[in-house]
Amino acid sequence: MKNTPQLLVFDVNETLLDLSPLKEKVNKLLGATSAFEVWFSKLIQFAMVETTTGTYSDFGDIGASTLHMTAQGFSKRLSEHDIKTTLSVITKLQPHSDVIKGLELLKKEGFKLVALSNSGKKTLNMQMKHSGLESLFDKIYSVEEVKKFKPHPDPYQYLLQKEDCSPKNAMMIAAHAWDIMGAKHAGLQTAFISRPGKLLYLNTTQPDLVCDDFDELVKHLATH
Repeated sequence: MKNTPQLLVFDVNETLLDLSPLKEKVNKLLGATSAFEVWFSKLIQFAMVETTTGTYSDFGDIGASTLHMTAQGFSKRLSEHDIKTTLSVITKLQPHSDVIKGLELLKKEGFKLVALSNSGKKTLNMQMKHSGLESLFDKIYSVEEVKKFKPHPDPYQYLLQKEDCSPKNAMMIAAHAWDIMGAKHAGLQTAFISRPGKLLYLNTTQPDLVCDDFDELVKHLATH
């Protein structure tokens, strides 16, 4: 690690919040254990397509559209009610078991904590309030403010500008290799959290830290 960062930037979905309830809901709805992973990959893919083509839709709207697509691939037809009730789970998620303690310890160490999510503002605010994480963060950012999804450079650069922080003094913490790659490209330090099923992309510069969980993250940051 180059130097101890001052600003810690956290991804929200899967990094902080446990998506297991949503995974179970999607898999049950489509009758396949692989359904969630297929859908979530499409969600990220088409969020990136929108950014690449210069368009912007709310992350939830992209989620609904790609869930329809995924259902067709599994020979299922979903009603609007099916889509709405399934995706509403995203606002009722709980943090992974290591998150709250880890964030509290990092705050105690004097780090400034902010969140940066691809979720729209309304959804993101609901997520943070319901999960009890809202009070642990100094600021919560949505890509809706720049209308470009991570890993495009703009969300990272916008946050750094708002926080008056140089990239080298900030660290992006995420469980997604594409988010790590985007932040690294924008000049931030990075820490990959190895949530179950999440793997690093090897054809790029590797993150500054690779941690099994927030306990390990705290150990690395508190001792440097």
